Amino acid sequence: MGTAAGSRFTGRLEGLLRGTQRDYSAGHERPLRGYLAAMAGFSAYTAAWATAVRLRRRPLPDRPEPWDVVLTAVATFRLSRLLSKASVTSPLRAPFTRYVGPQGPAELHEEARPGDGGDAVGELVTCPFCVSVWVASTLTAGQLLWPRGTRTAMGALTALAGADALQLAYGALTDKLTGGK
Repeated sequence: MGTAAGSRFTGRLEGLLRGTQRDYSAGHERPLRGYLAAMAGFSAYTAAWATAVRLRRRPLPDRPEPWDVVLTAVATFRLSRLLSKASVTSPLRAPFTRYVGPQGPAELHEEARPGDGGDAVGELVTCPFCVSVWVASTLTAGQLLWPRGTRTAMGALTALAGADALQLAYGALTDKLTGGK
């Protein structure tokens, strides 16, 4: 494609993207370009893991073991909350977010900072549902590449989730018995 033809194509593509953004957003700020970049990043990340798994030339299991699915789900839940909501990990999110206030025990409510794609990253890193896609993919790849180490880490995260549940239950029981004093 010649330079002039390439320039026309790029101009049309940018116009199409701007029109799509305008029509989709309905007057609201929606970081579609940032979301597109996040999808591309996730695709590259997944492709890298898939390539590493393929290069190991180990056969994939026919299906995941039920215990591994449960372990992955609980570990994904706990690590996603730790990365997206915990006070202690707020420095990782700070470049893309703004502190709003506390939200539950040892968790924060943060909002994405508006701007050039950073708002999409801010939404991603403050959303445990969004982070869980990356975490579950990483843990799944880890099980295929380094099963013993990954299961050990997932066991620790699952134990942490259990400990959190016990802490919350104990606190609720104590509040109920003492009348919140």
